[in-house]
Amino acid sequence: MFQFKFSIITVVKNDEINLEKTIKSIIKQRELNDVEYIVIDGKSNDRTVEIINKYKEHIDKFISEPDKGIYDAMNKGINLSTGDIIGICNSGDTLLPKGLSYISNQFKKNFDFVFGTVLRKYLGSEILKYGFNLNRIDYNFDFATSHSTGFYIRRNILNEIGLYDTQFKCSADYDYYFRIVKSKKFKGSSTQKKELVGVVESGGFSSKISFFGHLNEETKIRMKNNQNMILIILIYLNALIKYILKKF
Repeated sequence: MFQFKFSIITVVKNDEINLEKTIKSIIKQRELNDVEYIVIDGKSNDRTVEIINKYKEHIDKFISEPDKGIYDAMNKGINLSTGDIIGICNSGDTLLPKGLSYISNQFKKNFDFVFGTVLRKYLGSEILKYGFNLNRIDYNFDFATSHSTGFYIRRNILNEIGLYDTQFKCSADYDYYFRIVKSKKFKGSSTQKKELVGVVESGGFSSKISFFGHLNEETKIRMKNNQNMILIILIYLNALIKYILKKF
């Protein structure tokens, strides 16, 4: 039976505390899957590179150089990749032992992209995220499981959709989803609730961005993708009202 080649990309900068568990979880995937592992480091000045070199025999491609942000680093990894299926597992997150096998089973059904079930950790809580609802993207970007660790896509789609738009510093993944969904050319699927693919830790890059930083960038994404302006204004006002009520 045909086996997909996965390209898994880890983006990291100054994360000596969390990186090793991520690397080990990717190495574990090689027992069941054909995996190309790519690590993109943003010129760390802690022990990050030392840790990467510790596992260099398991890492196919490695770059350590300054970048223009997390999505620029992801684009570098994508440009280096050669796999049939591309996924992101950033520093701190982990893939579980059967994770890519669950993903592979969905791609064997001729889907173009797959959202894997993930355990998402937040400060003081955690939630199991599974499935997706494409219709929600028109008014809420929280329509799927996760970008890092939970999202996988065929290379041929990347060739048509392109790379991440680096003008968006914290939400370029939403812009990417929007382009895929609104093209209406591609079929998506998800793993079952019990088929846990990975764990997404709290404290990622996007968590460091303010509410207004997220809201303004997400609004620009909707405008860039030519969504109805009245709907965009309503979405903005709804988010703003919810924020104010929660705050005060």
